[in-house]
Amino acid sequence: MLEIIFEDEFIIVCKKPPGIPTQTPKSGVTDMVSLLKNYRVSKGEPHYVGLVHRLDQPVEGVMVFAKDKKSAAALSAQMQAHTFEKYYYAMVEGTFSPACGTLENYLLRDGKSNVSSVVPKDTTGAKRAELSYETVKTMEDRSLVRIQLKTGRHHQIRVQLAHAGHPIIGDKKYGRNTPGYLPLGLCSYHIGFIHPVTKKKVVYEITPSGAVFQQVSYE
Repeated sequence: MLEIIFEDEFIIVCKKPPGIPTQTPKSGVTDMVSLLKNYRVSKGEPHYVGLVHRLDQPVEGVMVFAKDKKSAAALSAQMQAHTFEKYYYAMVEGTFSPACGTLENYLLRDGKSNVSSVVPKDTTGAKRAELSYETVKTMEDRSLVRIQLKTGRHHQIRVQLAHAGHPIIGDKKYGRNTPGYLPLGLCSYHIGFIHPVTKKKVVYEITPSGAVFQQVSYE
């Protein structure tokens, strides 16, 4: 279940499978943080795992975790400064026009329902959300788009794409409530950041493995 992409004494880069939470307070539920803590302990290392960023439970993707507090602080600072690169592939309904562009909205999160909505700018508690998109491939009824996050809001990509009229395939929360099950067509395939100790730019990528991404070339 745990797929390590890169590891040194300061960071662990790994792939989060779809369906596994990044972190959860629920007892008895496997999450990425607990998996990595157990992994470190099994190697005789301290169990500390610094959480730097999150992915929604149904989303697969590449993630970085810190192995000490100083590295966690350095990576978190990059997140706050919006210099941490995050690119996603999304399989969406329909075809974007124009084929590339920017989406900017204001989102409001409902903590009780765990749902975010697009609201007017002056709504109390609303937060600005921005992403850029580029159509990679168009098929009969769907499109593969590349997403770059400019901000990191709750369910941001899912909410903004649905609001734009192109919900993500398999997204029952923000898209069509179609019968049967389709895995969410969203993958965080690229992260880039400055290594907290070497200070060198590093980039890590994965190829989406979800069913909705099959038969698509990513070259």
